[in-house]
Parts: sequence; C-alpha cells; structure tokens
Amino acid sequence: MKNELRIIGGTWRSRKIRFPDAPGLRPTPDRVRETLFNWLGQDLEGLSCLDLYAGSGALGFEAASRGAARVVQVDSSAQACLALRQNCALLDAKSVEVAQSDVSRFLSGSAEAFDIVFLDPPFHQGAVSPCCRLLEERGWLAPNARLYIETEKGLALEGLPENWKILRDKKAGEVGYHLYQRELKSES
Repeated sequence: MKNELRIIGGTWRSRKIRFPDAPGLRPTPDRVRETLFNWLGQDLEGLSCLDLYAGSGALGFEAASRGAARVVQVDSSAQACLALRQNCALLDAKSVEVAQSDVSRFLSGSAEAFDIVFLDPPFHQGAVSPCCRLLEERGWLAPNARLYIETEKGLALEGLPENWKILRDKKAGEVGYHLYQRELKSES
C-alpha cells in the first residue's frame, strides 16, 4: 500500500493515513475536504457521522479529527476495510468504527440517526438516489442532519427527498460536491 493522504485539520492535522490501490477508490482531494469542512464548521464536537462508501476514510477521519463523537465508516471492500482498521489503530481513533458491508444492505438494516452523512459512491453506478431514499425512509438521519454528496461532475441529483434543502454546491475538476440539510417534514 503506497497510497497516502494527509489529514488537513483537527487533532490529527498533518498525520498521514494509507489506503489501498483499488479500482474506483478515489479519495476526496485536499481542497474539496477543506471546502467541505469550512462549510460544516471546524468543530464537530459531539456529532455522529456516517461515512458511506468510505474508501480511504478521508472524510470520516477528518470528522473524527475535528471532534465527532462517533464515526461509522462503511465500505464493501475487504481491502479498504483492512486499511481503515489499520488507520484507526495508527491514530488510536476510538471514536471510529468500521463496518464491512454493501452500503444498500447496511442501510436496509437497523437504523440509528446520524447528524452528518458523507455519501461518496463510485461514479456512474446510479447509487446516489437509492441511498438517499434509504437514508430518509429508514431513519438514518437526525432531524436537521447535513448530507455531503460527492458525484461525477454534471450529474443531476434527481429523486432526492423533498425535505432536503441544498446549502452549498460546487465543482472541482471532475467532481461535483453538494451539501444538503434535512428539514423536518411539516405535519399536515
């Protein structure tokens, strides 16, 4: 495993984590992570985060480095999950859990509400809308949860729950990235 990335903020700032050389694994670039955590705020103290399609773990480790009380990283790749667990040990990341599972299967299981969700699926696979529906319908989101969605540039995000409001939207290179906030549905 020769691939490394640097954590850019928080307690583990400048620490490096390793990730496997696996097809389709593309860590969120430094400048995109920096923008995202400027949007979210640098202090995530006490918040719970769900990192779906965790891959390198860049987003989850950044959140934990900034004080998130709990981070659950989900990925189907045994190779990626092994690296995530090794990075947890390297950083002594007691607030980070790793779940090796297909994301759709994981989201179809028992739910708990998270404050922040990172959704960065493989490009060109049509995973965004089904995952978003499961997050909303199965109870994975806290009342005002924020959702970061990373996609291939130019992908129209259709079929998202109506109560998700776009907060930020940007592009960098071949990546589009979006921050949504869940709003409580009004009772009629």
